[in-house]
Amino acid sequence: MYVGALELDVLLGDVHSLKQKRSVVRPVLAELRRRFEVAASEAGDQDLYRRALLGVAVVSGGASHVRHVLEACERTVAARPELDLLSARQRMLGPED
Repeated sequence: MYVGALELDVLLGDVHSLKQKRSVVRPVLAELRRRFEVAASEAGDQDLYRRALLGVAVVSGGASHVRHVLEACERTVAARPELDLLSARQRMLGPED
């Protein structure tokens, strides 16, 4: 079994309140969950209205499948016009860990 985690640091565009931030972040997380069947959540920077730290996790029997899903999630977030992807970090745990 392999477990992959993706941490995405994003800068939100024309957002001026935490309420507006939620209205931008929620659809992104919902799309990731629906399209890729992953666990996705806002994992940090909850008190900053122009920044968000998104966390994505996936479990699979193969390491290549985990990497493929996480890379697809990263591309999906990077393609969203309402936010800028500042950084992305992947981690993987496998049977030897």
